[in-house]
Formats: sequence, structure tokens, C-alpha cells
Amino acid sequence: MSEEETLRKVIITAAITGQGATPTMSDYLPLTPKQIADDAVMACEAGAAIVHVHARKPENGQPTPDLNIFREIVTDIKSRCNVVINITTGGAGTPDERIAVVPEFKPELATVNCGSLSGNSIQVYEKLKDKIKHEWEIGVMSREDFIFENTYKMMREYGQACKENNTKPELEIWDVGQISAAKFMIDRGYVDAPIHLQFVMGALSGMPATIDTLILVYSRTREVIKEFTWSVAAVGKDQIPIGAVTLALGGHVRVGLEDSLYAGNKRLARSSAEQVTRIVNIAREMSIKPATPDEARTMLGLKGQDRVAF
Repeated sequence: MSEEETLRKVIITAAITGQGATPTMSDYLPLTPKQIADDAVMACEAGAAIVHVHARKPENGQPTPDLNIFREIVTDIKSRCNVVINITTGGAGTPDERIAVVPEFKPELATVNCGSLSGNSIQVYEKLKDKIKHEWEIGVMSREDFIFENTYKMMREYGQACKENNTKPELEIWDVGQISAAKFMIDRGYVDAPIHLQFVMGALSGMPATIDTLILVYSRTREVIKEFTWSVAAVGKDQIPIGAVTLALGGHVRVGLEDSLYAGNKRLARSSAEQVTRIVNIAREMSIKPATPDEARTMLGLKGQDRVAF
């Protein structure tokens, strides 16, 4: 066996567009179905094994739960590359609209968030309020009463929907206490072990993106959950530094324009692929090899691209 074949493999996820970033924040943010699909394909070519997908209205970039727009995005991506497509259930819409993507598309992977939290980008709005391009952005950035709702009822129903459609849930953990919610779901059979966790760090009311916090949440997970794989997404300037620490600790990494709009000090990233390339380079310097999409499927126990409904 060659040295290349014995290198540790890391799954790199590219979160393409999200819903927190807005057109005013960056001219490079993908908004239309084609732009989102193009960015996903480029991220795959740069080394991402998974792309995490939200949908937006093409006319103004507003986040949407529209299944027709989701279908346009995911079918375009699938027609052009073999990447694992992870569809969000944490985007725009009511709880019923958010989970509708799972029975509609039966994806290999879909997010399930493990707790509610307050959320907005007031600090960004204060800097950009005189430059806003679209009226809807004001509400996203400045609304003080917004709650990102993820109740235990939703966790149960979302977990069941994933089971019924043979979709693996990616459990998103926004704060340390949500590890207990993940354990709660396992104990009641809402999700099956081994689970896959995505630690989301640096949100305004979530856990901070620090090394000490990452070690704490990873250690806490090891205390209460026996079988799991894990990845880390850090918001903003901490994306690459926390990604590097994650690699050193043995985890997988998420980058992409959903989490950070930059690729270097004060330089806007022109694509998620730029950020993928940066973390790939760091991984290779650490003798870690980016996993291919099919290797990621094996590592996470996914059903395969031929068993989705798009």
C-alpha cells in the first residue's frame, strides 16, 4: 500500500449560500439556482465531498422554501458532479415547509437542528444600513424578536421524516447543551447511531468559535454519545483557523460562503471553492487527504446518489 493510500481522509463540506448572508454583504454570494449550482460544482472540483444547500428567490436573493427552486438547484448539481448533496431543513419557511424537502427529494443527507436560539445580524446591519439593496434584508439583519425555532416536537418529526426516507440526518449543534438533545433523540429512536454532528460555532447567540469551546463540546460529546462522526463550521473570520484546529483534533470541516464571505484578511471570497482550496491546502500540509464523495458516502453510511428523488 502506498503512502498516499494510508493518509487519513477528511470530509470537506461546502455550505454554499445559507440564509444569514445577504446580497448587500457580498456581490459574490450565489443567489440564483444556476449561481448556487455553479458554486457547488466548483466547490466539489476544489475538493469538497459534500455541498450544503439552501434556496433563494432568483429575483432578489431572499431565502425561500420553494420546492421548485430547490429542485432546480439539486438536479443541476447532480447532473454535473458526484458530490453528496446535503439539503437544509433549517432555512426559510414554517416548520412544515422546512422539512418538506426530505420526503420531496429523499436526499442522502439533510440537516436537523438540535435546539432553538435567538439569531440575527444586528452588528452587521449597523455597519451596512445605509447600503441595503433589498427591503427584505433589513428584517433578516435587524429583527430583534427573531427566534430560530427547533423544538423537541420538530426534532422528533424531522428525525422520523429522515428515517422514513432513508436520509441520514446531520445533527447541527449550536451550543454545548444541545449535545443532550442529540442524546435524547438517540435514546428515543428518533435518529440512529452512529450519528453525524455538525458543530456550528460563532453565531451571535451560539457557542463562541474558540479552541477551548471546541475542545469542550467535543469532550462533552465523547462523554455522552458512543458512536458519532463530527464536523465543525465556524462563522466569519474564525472559519479557517478553527478548521485547522478541527483537522488536528481528528474532525471533518465545513467551509463555504454561508459561514464566511471572506478568503483572507478583508478580501471577499469569489466562491466557496476558494475557501475549500484553502482548507485543502492546510489538510495536505498535515498529511491529511480530502475524501472523495464516494469515500464520504462510505464513511457516513449514506445510501448513494442513485437512491435520491431528483
